[in-house]
Amino acid sequence: MDSKMEQIQLPHLNLPHFEPQLLEKEGKFWIFDALRKKQLVLTPEEWVRQHWINFLVTRLKYSKGLLAMEKGLMYNKLLKRTDLVVWNKSGNPYLLIECKAPKVKLTQKTIEQACMYHKELKTPFLIISNGLQHICLSYDVPTEKFTQENNFPLPPV
Repeated sequence: MDSKMEQIQLPHLNLPHFEPQLLEKEGKFWIFDALRKKQLVLTPEEWVRQHWINFLVTRLKYSKGLLAMEKGLMYNKLLKRTDLVVWNKSGNPYLLIECKAPKVKLTQKTIEQACMYHKELKTPFLIISNGLQHICLSYDVPTEKFTQENNFPLPPV
């Protein structure tokens, strides 16, 4: 690794460690996204998202083919992009993960933002994470209420 790459300060997250492919070009740092098979600009939010992808696939054994990044959805006539959506084998949204930069505190406002995205997808599970803190919620359709969960959801069947 060259000296500039060694200087980049990447926070240790509260997710399993992994060694992503990093590179520097055009004065920016890039991280290889295993889902889209291309280099993405390494932002703090992308650092968190790539850790989640690795965790879901390698530790929780989610199928890579069921994960989608930055799916567009309409909310209040605005095109919004979700960070990470997991689909079940029937093609229905199963888990929505909203990633924030590690320095962003998970507040009621961040939870409400993620819930707005959830309103369109209505996934059974919603995770809000800054890589250090994670809030996992399950959603009950009949009551339209969220319940905080102590464990992450298992892969969809």
